[in-house]
Parts: sequence; C-alpha cells; structure tokens
Amino acid sequence: MAKEFTDANFQTEVLSSNNLSVVDFWAEWCGPCRAIGPVIEELATEYAGQVNIGKVNVDNNPSISMNYGITSIPAILFFKNGEIVDKLVGAHPKGTFVKKIDLHK
Repeated sequence: MAKEFTDANFQTEVLSSNNLSVVDFWAEWCGPCRAIGPVIEELATEYAGQVNIGKVNVDNNPSISMNYGITSIPAILFFKNGEIVDKLVGAHPKGTFVKKIDLHK
C-alpha cells in the first residue's frame, strides 16, 4: 500500500531516505489523479522494501506542494538522496512509471 506523505513526515520519509522515493501529488477532486491511483498502489506493492512509494494530498499538505512548485496534478516526483531526480506530470501508463523507477533505483 502506498504511504501517505504529509507536511509533518516528508523530511523523514522522503528526503532522509536512502531509497528512491516516488511521490504522487494528488487531490480527491482530480479525475486524472484518481485514474492513476490504482497504478501507484500496484507499484507500492510490487516495489515494497525497494522503493518508497506514496502520495501527498495537495489540499491537506500545502507546504510540500508550494516547496516543489506543484501547479498541475497529478505530479509525480522521484527523489533520491533528498534530491529530485525525475518528474512526471499528468496521467501516464504503468510502464512509464516502471521505466523511471528502474532507471533511478
């Protein structure tokens, strides 16, 4: 299951992690966000223990969203050692996520 990243735990869960972190910025009212939700959940299961995969609800966690200039959702940021190493904006097929994860993990 995908983790829930928040303003409170983002530093610990994502920025301080040695593993690749895949962070889906989303909102309940966003249709494309809901469309990729099952893909994010599948990836979280498939890469459990290898890749840190989770979601940030932009409505509930405005600080993280502002810090990373999130203006369109879904926005998926890929973090490694506290730095952004890749980014996807919009809904993409699962294969696109797998390629990016395998490239950076």
